[in-house]
Amino acid sequence: MAQEIEIEFKNLLTKAEFDTLLETFPFPKEPIKQTNHYFETENLELKKHHSALRIREKNGEFTLTLKEPFGDSLLETHDQLTQKEAASWLNGKPAPKKNVGKQLEQLEVDFTDLKYFGELSTERWEYQNKDTLYVLDYSTYNEQDDYEFELEAKSRPDGEKVFKWVLETNHIPKRRTPNKIERFFMNLKNLDGKH
Repeated sequence: MAQEIEIEFKNLLTKAEFDTLLETFPFPKEPIKQTNHYFETENLELKKHHSALRIREKNGEFTLTLKEPFGDSLLETHDQLTQKEAASWLNGKPAPKKNVGKQLEQLEVDFTDLKYFGELSTERWEYQNKDTLYVLDYSTYNEQDDYEFELEAKSRPDGEKVFKWVLETNHIPKRRTPNKIERFFMNLKNLDGKH
């Protein structure tokens, strides 16, 4: 699917809270490993539009994704990349892609202005229950690491209800949780104070 609406809820966790949720719910024993490669312009044009661009590397596949605000959710636009195309992006030569290209054009962001800023690696545990996806992420980036609980739902009211229930029944305080790309850029040392 080239585009999808994402309704998700996030909460940063301590290691102990993470371990509790991992034991409480029927998550798989082994995580899925994935790496996000982040792109932005020198003057942070995407951030100004509250948008983010990444290549996700998972199971030997590469997906280019642009995330943009869409009401109180996110609109995700995807393009598949070959390994050669992904390598070109990572080496400073972004190759235009149809779906993401169309969205970037609307934002007036040129492919040639995009730069590679670095990666965030995640070990992810997922558990699906009816229309709700429970996710635990352990991420490492810029000499940092963090633990996060994510919940994806088909509707905002249902998602909010389940999310609140998970936190309350496990005595986890609700924390302001910037998304991964925000956390990545907040801890990036080579932005010359531009953020």
